[in-house]
Amino acid sequence: MAASLETLFVTQVYRTELALDTALYAEACRQIADQDKAGQAWSREKAYKGYTSYASLDDLPRRDSLFDDLRRKLDKHASAFAKALHLDLGGGKLKLDSLWINILKPGGSHSGHIHPHSVLSGTVYIEVPKGASPLRLEDPRLSMMMAAPPRQVDAPRDHQTFISLDPAPGTVLIWESWLRHEVPANLAKSDRISVSFNYS
Repeated sequence: MAASLETLFVTQVYRTELALDTALYAEACRQIADQDKAGQAWSREKAYKGYTSYASLDDLPRRDSLFDDLRRKLDKHASAFAKALHLDLGGGKLKLDSLWINILKPGGSHSGHIHPHSVLSGTVYIEVPKGASPLRLEDPRLSMMMAAPPRQVDAPRDHQTFISLDPAPGTVLIWESWLRHEVPANLAKSDRISVSFNYS
């Protein structure tokens, strides 16, 4: 009998494109960043090259109707992804519990991390200039591979240790919150603007 290979424990990432007025969203993000002194201070303190409202604002959908409209759009996609993942929500549904702005200046990056206490996490891309960072995802088994040799340089995409996804303005990427991810250095000459979120 011939040997066989079976693919197990698949990691999925949800991608869609939203028809957004990204210029309008970029303007709203910049206005909020200009007014959010606490967020500016937190970003400086944490050496975040740019601005994030992650630790300062928890009311974007109430603060600006643009972000409430975005929340409604994201709710549909989070629900569709949860269904595709066969999540047993016990008759309930996932709820957006955080939404924040990221303005990453040239040279800025965001090191590898996960989003504890959440089910799904994701990002909506608003401004993605030429040379802007991709989203870089890490094989969740990496920390358990111990003495495993590295993957061959030309290994198929689904066998690589790191995968980079290149978004465009309006792209939404959603993944399970345990999936480690990072944003490499922004090599663009202008800001990379995105809005990130968590569902619990």
